[in-house]
Amino acid sequence: MGEFVCRVADGDGRIFAVVETAHSHEEVRQKLHGRGLFVYSVKPRGGLAAAIVGQPRQRLVGGSDFLVFNQQFNTLIKAGLPILRALDLLAERAASPKLRPVVGQMRDLVRNGKSLSEAVTETGVFSKVYSTAVLAGEKSGNLPAVLEQFIAYQRVSTGIRKRILATLVYPAILITVAAFIVTYLVTYVVPQFAKLYADMHVELPATTQILLTVTVEYRPFFLASLALLLAGAAGLLMWSRSVRGGELVDRAKFRLPVIGETLLKFQVAQFSRTLATLLGGGTPLVAALATAADAIGSKLLRGTVQKATQRVREGESLHEALGAGGRMPELALDMIEVGESSGALSPMLQSVAELYEEEVAVRLTALVAFIEPAILIFMAVFVLFILAALYLPMFSLSMAGGVK
Repeated sequence: MGEFVCRVADGDGRIFAVVETAHSHEEVRQKLHGRGLFVYSVKPRGGLAAAIVGQPRQRLVGGSDFLVFNQQFNTLIKAGLPILRALDLLAERAASPKLRPVVGQMRDLVRNGKSLSEAVTETGVFSKVYSTAVLAGEKSGNLPAVLEQFIAYQRVSTGIRKRILATLVYPAILITVAAFIVTYLVTYVVPQFAKLYADMHVELPATTQILLTVTVEYRPFFLASLALLLAGAAGLLMWSRSVRGGELVDRAKFRLPVIGETLLKFQVAQFSRTLATLLGGGTPLVAALATAADAIGSKLLRGTVQKATQRVREGESLHEALGAGGRMPELALDMIEVGESSGALSPMLQSVAELYEEEVAVRLTALVAFIEPAILIFMAVFVLFILAALYLPMFSLSMAGGVK
């Protein structure tokens, strides 16, 4: 699956560019025609090389710098400055120096007659969620309010990611330190003791013999196994980037005990918050679903939402369309059904996102609280075994010398 830059026109005669994810040109055209758009051209994003070797994803703008930019931009617009003048100022004085050339490109496009949403899309470095939100703000005539909603969405999403990363930092450090210690002992310390005992011609205890056999004699076997394991992991990673491979890998991940359900709920929370933001900004449900689907990291869940988008386009309710895929949690479907029935779908989706984000955070905290001591205990036992096996012959020799 690749990304395609499409030149389209809507029913009002406005011409603009959109970026679509699909398997082929024909699928892109079908998607766009289904939204009532007239298609002028469809080109693979990244040119011929991208079409041959697989679509390399351009790095999207995000994080704290993007949040500050949106806050500055929205403040200038609410102060009454025209969009072009606001972009002029930010192109020179944006808080993030690396964003200034991008803002300058947007300014030039707007100056040449493009709308803001067209300029955002054609730069190619902003997420589709952002470009869709800007387009909805333009159509509704209330861009500042839509940008405020997007800023709130971005602030919460960034905070959740930082919270999760902060939770995982210490276990990652422990695993790295443990790997370095074990590698040093096995690759340097143990071979030195093996040479020493070989020169001394002493009879070794069983634990020492096992350690030396495994780490010295069988070393080529283990190195080859490690190389095969790394090659297999690299192959699996490459395969997981394909549609079919990604879906199978996601299906396996979601079936893992404890972790699988947590991963699924994290993806559902992201989808719910994105969809709620787009709907709150005035984006129609079908277009919001299509955009929210592209923002999902899991290929399996993305495919489920894309199929649900088609069902909603054909007149089915959202909770029924999502439930047909069999991937969405029942509680989320029940809450979405209530939101549809009460006419408060966007706030209910926000509630789904908050519920699952909090649950993911709690589960990760509990999991890390278990993993940290487990890593420490494993590392202590393993290192103690190695040291005891290495020094046990010396203790035996000293005791034998003392007896004599």
